[in-house]
Amino acid sequence: MALMTTAERRGYQQICGVNGAMMVIACDQRGGMRSVLADTPEAQKAITNAMLGETKTDVARYLARHAGCVLFDPLCAVPAIVDKGELHRETALLIGLDASGWAVSPEGYRISTLVPGITARRVRELGGTGGKIMVYLRSDTPAANVENIQTLKDVTADFAAEDLLLVVEFLTYQLEGESKADYTARIPSLIEGGSQICLDLGSKLLKIPYPGTPEACANITAMSGDVPWAVLSAGVDHATFIGQVETAMANGASGVIAGRSLWKDCISLDRSVTRERLESIAVPRLRELQAIIARHFPG
Repeated sequence: MALMTTAERRGYQQICGVNGAMMVIACDQRGGMRSVLADTPEAQKAITNAMLGETKTDVARYLARHAGCVLFDPLCAVPAIVDKGELHRETALLIGLDASGWAVSPEGYRISTLVPGITARRVRELGGTGGKIMVYLRSDTPAANVENIQTLKDVTADFAAEDLLLVVEFLTYQLEGESKADYTARIPSLIEGGSQICLDLGSKLLKIPYPGTPEACANITAMSGDVPWAVLSAGVDHATFIGQVETAMANGASGVIAGRSLWKDCISLDRSVTRERLESIAVPRLRELQAIIARHFPG
């Protein structure tokens, strides 16, 4: 089991609240955010990185300041949000390494891609408390994971050499020819298996989809040992995510890294609308999540 170094542990403390639990606002999406802001592919293409940066600035100013940490991307958000003083001094910063979307192998497997030039050293130069990488894994199909495992190995080694905190996220996905029912039934075992792959590769902090059942959550906690894990929202509605967080926290999760469940109903190309909704909708949702976390991490 890979344990955090002193420097990594300090970074972890900074992305957690005073109670020692994670409550991170995820806002590193680009394609997903464009799809919320516009209905058609043409309209989505018209949304520039600068326009996304304005939306992310509002998320930083009106929502993320109420949390311990925010996760941003290095294309639309940083360094501008830092340089313009939009990120509260007490809000830690994770920087996502992932490019938007994925490549596809000849066999139809998803291949994770990264933003060029975003190394551990560059994350540090951008003011990051740590980095976040996301890879696609199908733990029941070893051939699907070869390139993504190599990417994860390379990034893990890079961050270890820089002695900088790295959050490892993985997502699973439906294979070509696999029925929705079969895939759904496999999700708990796929998330358990994906977590084990990441742990075997030396991951020290996991960000994972809701494992599907209380038993699967408990299994991941048992296999993780001293490695903390946070549950992500994966775009589900807030009411659904509240239940998932309660189950995950009751079975050993160390916190939450949530994005769309908080802000997808709030953002608009009209920034005045975004700001009002972030305050009236997203912040109360965040408070609900924080209340659940506080029951399990009273501090």
